Amino acid sequence: MENLSFLIVIFAALATPLLMANFHISNLPTAVAEIVVGIILGQSFFNVIHVNTSLTQMSSLGVIILLFLSGMEIDFSLFSPKADGDKKIWSPLKIAIYSFAALLITAFLLGLLLQTTGLFKEMTLAALIFSTIALGVVIAALKEKELLSKPFGQTILLIAALGEVIPLVTLTIYATVHSAHPGRVWLISLIFLAAIFLLKRSKSIYKFFENIDKSTTQLDIRLAFFLIFALVSVAEQVGAENILGAFLAGIVMKLLRPKEETQDKLTSLGYGFFIPIFFIVTGAKLNIPGLFKDKSALILIPIFLVGFFLAKLPIYLVLKKRFKVTNAWAGTFLSTTTITLVLPALTVGRNLKLITNAQSGAFTIAAIIVCLIAPVLFNKFYQPEAEDMKKTSVHFIGANLITIPIAQQLTKGWYNVKLYTDKLDNYRTYNSEADITYLKELTPEALKAAGAFDTDIAVMAYADHKEDFRLSQWALAEKVPRIIARFESKNVADDQYDILAQQGVEVFNTFEANISMLRSMIESPATFKIITDTDSGLFEVIVHNRRFTGIELKNLPFVDKITIARIYRDKQFFAPHGDTEIHVGDHLIFTGNKAEISDIRQQLEKDN
Repeated sequence: MENLSFLIVIFAALATPLLMANFHISNLPTAVAEIVVGIILGQSFFNVIHVNTSLTQMSSLGVIILLFLSGMEIDFSLFSPKADGDKKIWSPLKIAIYSFAALLITAFLLGLLLQTTGLFKEMTLAALIFSTIALGVVIAALKEKELLSKPFGQTILLIAALGEVIPLVTLTIYATVHSAHPGRVWLISLIFLAAIFLLKRSKSIYKFFENIDKSTTQLDIRLAFFLIFALVSVAEQVGAENILGAFLAGIVMKLLRPKEETQDKLTSLGYGFFIPIFFIVTGAKLNIPGLFKDKSALILIPIFLVGFFLAKLPIYLVLKKRFKVTNAWAGTFLSTTTITLVLPALTVGRNLKLITNAQSGAFTIAAIIVCLIAPVLFNKFYQPEAEDMKKTSVHFIGANLITIPIAQQLTKGWYNVKLYTDKLDNYRTYNSEADITYLKELTPEALKAAGAFDTDIAVMAYADHKEDFRLSQWALAEKVPRIIARFESKNVADDQYDILAQQGVEVFNTFEANISMLRSMIESPATFKIITDTDSGLFEVIVHNRRFTGIELKNLPFVDKITIARIYRDKQFFAPHGDTEIHVGDHLIFTGNKAEISDIRQQLEKDN
């Protein structure tokens, strides 16, 4: 019977996304759908899933992996504020801290209100439950929208992380204070010390792994599971919840800067097997009909339901400081999602005899309803931010016969192009043909004030190579991601060409380019025709969209429209095959119709 229940859960995990795709259910996150499937197959309705010891252990492992991956999803580079001209943009961390602080205040006020009215006497426990956020559901919803690497997604992720970790630590302290050993509260700090110790010790080891790792050892995955169970064990020994240890293990792993493939493999293991079991078993454990039989619980359900939404309402006021109004509401609704910590918090309350079964049941039902409604409202309200749809920006410093035609062609594709010049005659000649900014003087201050260095690609295109060298040095100082410099002179006595190459600046020379083009016409006339043809062309696209990570070339949705000739990866070119898997950062060199390139570039280069 135990094996049958496990088989049903595994089949349900496989069937749920298939059924959602078949019936075009897109507004409901897969995690929520899995909870609903668990409710239907569990003791609430068909009762074909019997939660036994094996399923309980697998479910516990699922939530541990879920929290570990949650810690790995946090992008620490977004923890500092960024300047946007004269306007100061609130960083995701700042928004998250302000949001959660406002949430805590509201949650405690609601707890006080419930205590005053006599509906729920444990004010602290009520505030703790109202402040919780289901990090797993939030991550699943953001992942499906491809928002985890966006400022909006990172902000909601950090709010949810605070809504999981702080209530988690608070719950541990709360349970310890009300237990027979309140003096052991200080031991919880040991788990944080253990995480710091493992981080420092693992840095050198992880670098060593990269030199000796191979497909049959998968040392990065072994290290990840060691970190998980080491910190989970420490958490359990000091009396903390094991999911706190798992979350800290994820943060430690993230700070080790693993390869993209490592995170992909861990995500595949988690979301492909362990995590769906947790969500389905969570639903299977609930006895909905039994809860509705209690009249006192029925009265409390709408009260607690309203409480969950009211507690998260201040988040909207903070989110709209940076994001559009609809997305502020979307983020608030998604942050309202709660289920993961509600159940253990209620279990603690019942074990300590601080709450009744009716109160526990009411909170459970309210949390389930919120978990079903909130993600749907999130999907309905969310609209892509301007930064989500951002095109690759290219700034040319120098407006002339070379840059103007290139700028005109690039603007037809997935590029935002601007030109800058200090030549008044050139400005007057070309300003009607392209977006050109005239600068009275060519200085670092003038270029910076005009936003010339606020770009993805900067092209130094003056005919004077010394001027382009100087401009390149300024761009390097401003940390422009990619710099291209025109360099018409390669005098042996002048080492500027080599200096630029060593600094990572891409250098082009029109004389060499003409030679290469003429040679191509002679040696490879068909290839030359591809490059210069008006309908088709040879293109290069860098893969940023993590949705394509691990996908084989033959399974690309647009593979019938292009022919991939080479892939540039780890500073090497290689000829791909149909079963070659795509990695983030791959340069795909392919031929295709010019009319299709904009859409393909948008899909592959979308930074998520």
